[in-house]
Amino acid sequence: MDAFAQQLVNGLTLGSLYALIAVGYTVVYGIVQLINFAHGEVFMIGAFGALSTWLVLFKGQTGLWVLPFMIIGAVVASVVTAVLMERIAYRPLRGAPRLAPLITAIGISVFLQEFVRLFYGRTPFVDFPDAKQKVPFPQIDVVTGPAFTLGTVTIQRAALFTVGCLIMCAAGLWYFVNRTKMGRGMQAVSQDPDTARLMGINVDRIIVVAFAIGATLAAIAGVAQGLQVTNINFKMGFIAGLKAFTAAVLGGIGNVWGAVVGGLALGIVEAMAVQFIPGTFGGSPWKDVWAFVLLIVVLVFRPQGILGAKVVDRA
Repeated sequence: MDAFAQQLVNGLTLGSLYALIAVGYTVVYGIVQLINFAHGEVFMIGAFGALSTWLVLFKGQTGLWVLPFMIIGAVVASVVTAVLMERIAYRPLRGAPRLAPLITAIGISVFLQEFVRLFYGRTPFVDFPDAKQKVPFPQIDVVTGPAFTLGTVTIQRAALFTVGCLIMCAAGLWYFVNRTKMGRGMQAVSQDPDTARLMGINVDRIIVVAFAIGATLAAIAGVAQGLQVTNINFKMGFIAGLKAFTAAVLGGIGNVWGAVVGGLALGIVEAMAVQFIPGTFGGSPWKDVWAFVLLIVVLVFRPQGILGAKVVDRA
């Protein structure tokens, strides 16, 4: 029972990270129905943005007051990347067959990985570490440090930060979408962009806002990942992006709360598989396999996802 409780906590922590990225994935998909495989790299760039902010402005400082500035740096880096991505790569292909932006997204993903790998650490006037290997991520007072125990369960401090970020971001996104003029505009564009345009809604602006929101959530997830794992690398976004897409499909593509449920479910399945599947097919090397087995099972028996998809079929 103790092992089950511990793995449940570990799974909720991991699932919260997946859910943060998946919610950003879902926001973009719900507006433009684009499977943005480069979203994982936006998450990665957010982590490097936070690290860069710390190295330039606060190197050696570990006080809690540093963390908001790191988050701002991460958000700026991710949002700029996502907005440029939308403007340069995706907007010209908006009326093209769906395969074209999908292939473009894969190309952008590879480009961003290689850009960080080759150029981070070679910036003039700034002494950044080489990104070809794992880069240590700064540990911040209060949100990192020694774990504490609650009964028989050990809880990492960074895990509480991750779960707290998911709760605040999900609540903030719900309020934004349902209680603000821009949020109602996003709902209108997701249902029928042509009619929304006729009603005076700036569709291009709405799409840019969707990319910016998704990038903001990915950036916060990147900071949370760095604090939990204590290091970052240029490849960290690839598998995270695939897991986020898996979580979004599990919960119901286009459904924000479905992305949260899908992310948490995925994290719990991975944690339980590591602990309780015996023999050759158990342990951490197989956690990714069981995650995608879960995806296949859900697609076979409930293709609309756990909570159901919320995407309108457009003529």
